[in-house]
Amino acid sequence: MGRTGMVFSVIAIAAGAVMYWAVTSQGHGFRLSTVGVILMVVGGVGLVASAIIFGVSRRPVVSRDHTFDRETTDAQGRSTAVHEYVH
Repeated sequence: MGRTGMVFSVIAIAAGAVMYWAVTSQGHGFRLSTVGVILMVVGGVGLVASAIIFGVSRRPVVSRDHTFDRETTDAQGRSTAVHEYVH
């Protein structure tokens, strides 16, 4: 949702701004300026949420160390536990 959400949010803000400030004709009982304000508010909230999600998902990995545990059994039925630490 990171970049894509930010793009859609900016488009919603731009469309809302056009509806609020550039459109002068009004229909009966339907105000485009109110829809424009709603789009700008929703776009702003979406932009903030998308930026937070984008920022959290882009954090660098602190540690690249991994451990693996596995158990193997040979043909005679003897089991061996192996613990590997990979840098």
